Amino acid sequence: MRRYIVGLWTLFDPVYYRIARLRYIKPGNTNIHNIFRVRIADYKGDMVILKDGTRIQKYDKVLKIHLHNIRLINEMRNMDNEVHKALHIYRCVRESLPELADYLHQHQQNSKITGVMGITAIHKGCHRLGFETAAITNPLYRFMKFFSFILISTLCMHPPSLGYLKTHQPNYIFISKEQLQHRYLNKIDTNQ
Repeated sequence: MRRYIVGLWTLFDPVYYRIARLRYIKPGNTNIHNIFRVRIADYKGDMVILKDGTRIQKYDKVLKIHLHNIRLINEMRNMDNEVHKALHIYRCVRESLPELADYLHQHQQNSKITGVMGITAIHKGCHRLGFETAAITNPLYRFMKFFSFILISTLCMHPPSLGYLKTHQPNYIFISKEQLQHRYLNKIDTNQ
């Protein structure tokens, strides 16, 4: 059953990509190592003040990051160890951040963008990468995101764990534009 759902998701993913108005970091290249797909969005949550003093307020422009989940699921298909899966995701994100910083630096709306945000339930190691977390305060939106993470977790875990779902609630993750560029700009590995 799991293979069937993953197969359907793999087929549907290009449609989702278009509906969600996502963009690859390197346009025109859908088979790249970067794990992010992005779009410019208006932030709709409560105001967040990051450690560097950056304020992200309702309707501020942010670069919203989406992990390419189906790609990760397919890459981790033969991994049985949850720690190996977590390390794989962490490495993919860490290796993708320099290109994300470059993409934001060169974006035509760079001056209007306050920072980068995402939503994830696997935010344990995000602080080491420069991200900060904030709770999703809208209960309906939090429930919708939690439901989508149940599906993703069901496809990733052998077997899915209710304990994991209880301890991994979706949260916003943020990094200011300045922090992203300070940490990652001009650090692209050209050997990949």
